[in-house]
Amino acid sequence: MKVNVGVLFGGESVEHEVSIISAVQAMEALDKTRYEVIPLYISKSHVLYTSLLLRDIKQYKDLSKLIRNLIPISLVRQENQVIVLPLKKQLFASRPVVLDVVIPVVHGTHAEDGTVQGYLEMLGVPYAGCDVIAAGVGQDKVIMKHVLENSKLPVVPWFWFYGGHVNQSKQAIVTKAKEIGYPLIVKPACLGSSIGIRTAHDESELFEAIEFASMYDRKILVERKLENIREVNCSVLGVGLDMKASSIEEVLKTDDILSYENKYQGSSKGGNSKGMASTSRQIPADIGKDLTEQVKNLAIKTFEVLGANGVSRIDFLIDANSMKPYVNEINTIPGSLSFYLWQHDGLDFPALMDILVEQAIDRQRSREKMVFSYQTNLLANFDKKGSKGSK
Repeated sequence: MKVNVGVLFGGESVEHEVSIISAVQAMEALDKTRYEVIPLYISKSHVLYTSLLLRDIKQYKDLSKLIRNLIPISLVRQENQVIVLPLKKQLFASRPVVLDVVIPVVHGTHAEDGTVQGYLEMLGVPYAGCDVIAAGVGQDKVIMKHVLENSKLPVVPWFWFYGGHVNQSKQAIVTKAKEIGYPLIVKPACLGSSIGIRTAHDESELFEAIEFASMYDRKILVERKLENIREVNCSVLGVGLDMKASSIEEVLKTDDILSYENKYQGSSKGGNSKGMASTSRQIPADIGKDLTEQVKNLAIKTFEVLGANGVSRIDFLIDANSMKPYVNEINTIPGSLSFYLWQHDGLDFPALMDILVEQAIDRQRSREKMVFSYQTNLLANFDKKGSKGSK
């Protein structure tokens, strides 16, 4: 009997299209002899849809037309199962589709940040990847950097503030910027895909970059820009203390900052992007044996202290002068699920998807053995006249 696997993607994030590319790749990689693949697409207007059309990347060229041909649905828990329920009654209604497991392939705000994970937790359906807390911490670069620093992991000098407080905090921002030293990188705290990021070489450019980043997030992160850097990434796969690191890639960028276009369009022609798999890169990175092991160990440690699960990608900056690595960020649901890194280690995309499904089911079984509620007769003895609570 096949396992019904829902692949959840889309959302209102600015990384909506990236999510579509990653999800179509993931659906194609799932073994059709073992799994029944159920696309679960979240539109930018927050409507959940399904249809076999969603598995064909060509259908997305006219998104409005595609949506008109999709089936609006909701996910409902009934009789200890989570089912896909059409919102409109169908003329020839088939048996409800039961979801055995969900693989989130969402990116960015109101999706990868714990929002989707919380929804799936509430439904009680097994799902792959990070839980609510790890997803939230991984998406918020400010909280993430606090955790990394507290765990003695190397990060570049940085500071943060709320974009809405710039006028009140202008002098403090100027002072901290001088302490760190120009040039600086200014970015939204909770976005990915190189969106909203600018470089500042002086105070004027700093506040221009802050205004730009504030269009995308209320938290603004400012970091020292290393003048001579190499960017390398390492994926980590695992649950709990069972973790392993992939080969390391060096991203060969063409812009001052690795842009959205570099990442997702790469050298592809005709707009047929292969997502992160299309980025110009060298695998394995030519950084020497000792530094390779150091980066892999830092990647595993980062994955561990942030409480990650499933497959993540940890991005590093290497100071090309000192060859010191710094943890830049974690991508808890990486573009293309980082399958290209694991392929180099002999783990192909279908096998990676098998592991994610198995991890999701195993984690749910472990959770069901834990105690989350405590039975009392508090309400039976509740006196609405006299009780004022005990907290």
